[in-house]
Amino acid sequence: MFMKKVVLITGGSSGIGKAIGEYLLAKNYKVYGTSRNPDRFKENFPFPLLPLDVTDLDSINACVALLLEKEQTIDVLINNAGVGITGPLEETPIQEIQKAFSTNLYGPIQLTNAVLPSMRDQQRGHIINITSIAGYMGLPYRGIYSATKAALEITTEAYRMEVMQFGIQMTNVAPGDFATNIAAGRYHAPLKANSPYKKAYGATLKMMDADVDSGQNPIKMAEAVYHIINKKTPKVRYTVGAFLQKFSIILKKILPSKMYEKILMSHYKL
Repeated sequence: MFMKKVVLITGGSSGIGKAIGEYLLAKNYKVYGTSRNPDRFKENFPFPLLPLDVTDLDSINACVALLLEKEQTIDVLINNAGVGITGPLEETPIQEIQKAFSTNLYGPIQLTNAVLPSMRDQQRGHIINITSIAGYMGLPYRGIYSATKAALEITTEAYRMEVMQFGIQMTNVAPGDFATNIAAGRYHAPLKANSPYKKAYGATLKMMDADVDSGQNPIKMAEAVYHIINKKTPKVRYTVGAFLQKFSIILKKILPSKMYEKILMSHYKL
C-alpha cells in the first residue's frame, strides 16, 4: 500500500511555509505545519498546525514526539521558521541579535537533532533548511540577518556530510525577496533622531520593505521544494528568486571584493 510521505514545516502558518504546505498537500503529501499559536489558525486552515516555539528545546522535543506518535515517521523536515532583523550593527541591541540567532540558527539545529534519530532508524529522510540569498553577502543594515542565514548555510554543509551515511539528505534552499509578511514581523532597530546612520538607515529600510512588497509569489518556492524532495541526489544548495538577486551571488564570486562592495553601496545609495 502506498504510504503518504509525512512533511513537517516550521513556520507553516503563513508566507513561504504555508505556500509550501498547500502545494505539497495538493501533491498527496501528509503535511503538518507549526506555529507558536496554532489555535489562531484552526478555522479552515488547509493542514494541521502543531504548537512549536523553535527557541525552546522542550517545545521542539514535544512537537517531534507528538508528530511521531501520530504518524510514526517524519520523512521531510523543512526548517522554514525565521525572523528578520534590521539596523546599524553599532546600534542593534545584543539581546535582539541573540534572539535572531536563536530562531534562525539554533532553532533549526535543535530541530534537526530532534528528528535525526527517527530518520536514522528508518534509514531515510530529507531535511531542507530555508536560508536566504542575503546569506551570501553582508548587506548594509541587514548584517545580522545575513550572518544568521550564512551560518545556517555552512552548518548544513557540514551536517550533510555527517548524515549521508545514514541515508539522510540535507539541502539549503535560499530564497530572494518574496511577497510575504516578513517585513511586518521584522525587528527594526529604532531609527534614532540623533543617530549618525539616520538618513542612510531610513532610506535602506524603505527600500527593503518595497523589495518585499514587490517580491515574487511564494508558489515558486513551493515548486522548488517539491522538485528538490523528489530528486534522488539533491544538490547542496539551490537559489530561488529574481534573476538579478541570483546573479548577485555569481558577481560576488567573480568580481574583486572592492568592486562588488561598490556595486552594493551604489544599489543602497550609500
